[in-house]
Amino acid sequence: MKRKSRVFIYMLLCGLCCKVNKSAAQLNVPSSYALIKRVIPAAAPKFIVEPLPANQPKDVFEVEGKMGKIILRGNNGVAVASALYHYLTEYAHCQVTWNGSNLNLPVRLPVPAGKIRKTTPYQYRYYLNYCTYSYSMSWWDWKRWEKEIDWMALHGINMPLAITGQEYVWDKVYKSMGFSDQDMKGFFTGPAYFGWFYMGNIDAWDGPLPQSWITSHRDLQVKILRRERELGIKPVLPAFTGHVPASFKTHYPNAKLKQTNWNNGFADTYILDSEDSLFAQIGKKFIEEQTKVYGTDHLYSADTFNENEPPSNDPQFLSELSARVYDGMKGADPKAVWVMQGWLFFSDRKFWKNEQIKALLNAVPNDHMIVLDLNTDYEPVWKRTEAFYGKPWIWNMLHNYGGNNSLFGRIEAVATQPAQALADPASGRMVGIGLTMEAIEQTPVLYELMTQNTWQSKPVNLDEWLPRYVFNRYGVKSKEAEQAWQILRTTVFNGKDIRDGAESIITGRPTLDSAAVWTRTHLNYNRKDLLPAWDKMFAAIPQCKQSNGFNYDLVDVTRQVLANYGRPLQLKWIRAYQEKDDKAFAKYTGEYLNLINDMDKLLATQKDFMLGPWLSDARKCGTNATEKALYEKNARNLITLWGGADSPLHEYSCRQWSGLLNDFYKVRWQKFFGVLQASLETGKEPDFKEFEQSIKNWEWEWVNSSKAYPVVPVGSSTLIVQQLYHKYRVNMGNDLK
Repeated sequence: MKRKSRVFIYMLLCGLCCKVNKSAAQLNVPSSYALIKRVIPAAAPKFIVEPLPANQPKDVFEVEGKMGKIILRGNNGVAVASALYHYLTEYAHCQVTWNGSNLNLPVRLPVPAGKIRKTTPYQYRYYLNYCTYSYSMSWWDWKRWEKEIDWMALHGINMPLAITGQEYVWDKVYKSMGFSDQDMKGFFTGPAYFGWFYMGNIDAWDGPLPQSWITSHRDLQVKILRRERELGIKPVLPAFTGHVPASFKTHYPNAKLKQTNWNNGFADTYILDSEDSLFAQIGKKFIEEQTKVYGTDHLYSADTFNENEPPSNDPQFLSELSARVYDGMKGADPKAVWVMQGWLFFSDRKFWKNEQIKALLNAVPNDHMIVLDLNTDYEPVWKRTEAFYGKPWIWNMLHNYGGNNSLFGRIEAVATQPAQALADPASGRMVGIGLTMEAIEQTPVLYELMTQNTWQSKPVNLDEWLPRYVFNRYGVKSKEAEQAWQILRTTVFNGKDIRDGAESIITGRPTLDSAAVWTRTHLNYNRKDLLPAWDKMFAAIPQCKQSNGFNYDLVDVTRQVLANYGRPLQLKWIRAYQEKDDKAFAKYTGEYLNLINDMDKLLATQKDFMLGPWLSDARKCGTNATEKALYEKNARNLITLWGGADSPLHEYSCRQWSGLLNDFYKVRWQKFFGVLQASLETGKEPDFKEFEQSIKNWEWEWVNSSKAYPVVPVGSSTLIVQQLYHKYRVNMGNDLK
């Protein structure tokens, strides 16, 4: 009882200190204690939080042991959370990831020998991408967001993109200008497509958006922002870039509108010309309305011409346009800082030459713009733009495209390049590092590694870091597991040859070719070179099978090996078909379908590889049957066709998930094999155009169907992997020689 009283008095004094001492005002001590309790509830009483002066040039934390307690100090909540995570990973050998966490703390907590003090060299640690909100976060509730915000703080993130509930602000602004409910129905997309609606690429697709969503996600955003700010996180909110409803031309017939098209099978959208006087008015109104409900940290995201080419490459035009976009922010908030995604400089390099980039950037004062070098680990744009011509900029890892499941990454680049860029005199005003992936909740090693850079200015030594990562993740030291990861380091994570992870042919629309439209099957390693990693993971099962992280990784490595095997099997049945060998064709197509079935069974053992939770979470967002059906259709559509039945983006967001493999991908291949079998029997050439049209119709039917899928994993990951290993390993070794 006395101990509890001392802790209470200490917290009270800290609270008073924060109110009286301006230097400590940034640390919300109760919020830090609340985070510790959420992360490690049983051990939370063993930790004490103390403030460091808030007026630090860069965030700083300290960890110290004293009188049987672990003391965590920081200048804000993110620093304290980072101190906690430093202790958990370095001393308690724990880990917190999306895909399995190890929080098995020892009964007696290890005490650091002395005081540890860490200062970050990076003012900003950015997080998220517009696409992440669609590919991964579409159906998140407060419980899931609460976990993510804790993850951000633990990993040192202090500058996340925060666009939940943006549609509420649009609704308020345009209705105050006389737009009707019907106008807005023709504007808002369904929730799964908000990422591209927010960037001005599409309108209305897979809507109409229910009012209940607009209201509920306003309330959700208020919770998100409150928690982030309590922890010292400064969210980046959106600003106006000119995207207006199609009915704008009816309400304002004299407005200067530009009709534009994203060229991906969707209708035109409308952009208000920045020269129009309404542009500045709406820009100001948007931020004012947003600030009323969401507050502001003066950081605003605005991306002009995202995958849309400007009408002119004249530098003066681009300079004036940029100045007007910034003026729209400044009119409502004189402290506004424009946070610009630099994707356009990478994706449309032919247009954005140095002269055009310089014109766009130099129109805004240096201290009022931050550029995100969105894909630095693959192509550092800062190196060809004189470090963005004096603008502060952030080094980012863009790891995953579309939420595809693929073991891939540039592990050496992530370990070394941020620190190398920071030390390079040519890097100018590099002020941060960040994560700008299109999707999350997979490949946790890269995110642990990237955030390891936050609290050090030297490259990460992978020879030391990787074994520690494996130990923290699995909770036991396993020679076989460490050896497996060294093989993974030089194969799937070598980052060579390709921009992003390859897909498996089994998730592509059926074809006799090596790849379908969005199905890139070229790997950055030889298939046979991954097999030894599978061998080592298999050998590590007896030691590591109690670990959640190990079970996830075991399934993921097995999934990758099996997915890779799809291509050699495809070659076998293609050869049998071309040689008119009925028996061989039946044998190898049977093996191919069995492979898909086996993958489905394997992936059903891990929730992160299941279709059911994605669809169930979508339906839970609905308040009635109509809304539930709408959200389920959104969820099904995005990960299959992406758009309509004739969508050119089909399979862009393909997922190797249990349920999807058996009921979508396998069925398509069965139908395709039926066409080929009929050709063998009749001697007539198959009509592939007719097949493609019929498969499009079937896919659209699947998108509009509503079968429920399991949400709870079934079976033992280790047992099923052992079965599959014995079934496939010998044949793979022979086939891949």
